[in-house]
Amino acid sequence: MKVVRIALLSVIAIGLIFSYTFAAGNVEKGKSLFNDPKFASGSKACNECHPGGRGLEKSGMKKEFNIGGKKQMGLEEAVNYCIVNANKGKAIDPKSEDMANIIGYIKSLKVEMPKKMGY
Repeated sequence: MKVVRIALLSVIAIGLIFSYTFAAGNVEKGKSLFNDPKFASGSKACNECHPGGRGLEKSGMKKEFNIGGKKQMGLEEAVNYCIVNANKGKAIDPKSEDMANIIGYIKSLKVEMPKKMGY
């Protein structure tokens, strides 16, 4: 009985690890999408308005956004708002791998972006 419990807990733990990995998205793939002008059938890349992710450093920690005078509840809504309105593309499925990847990249910016020096 003890062996069965350990095996079951191990399977659950492995499942959670894999689901978290997918949910976190692939940062490198997200960066590639961020720099691709054809992402979501758009006419320009996210990088054109946010070079190197500038201005998005705190986006991964926010729950609510106000872009263009409209409120977006969550980062996925904010990404789609920008894709549709700024990039003239088509909104992507919030639960898609592409969305997970671009969200993963945006969340990584808080780590990658250097802090401003007060010169």
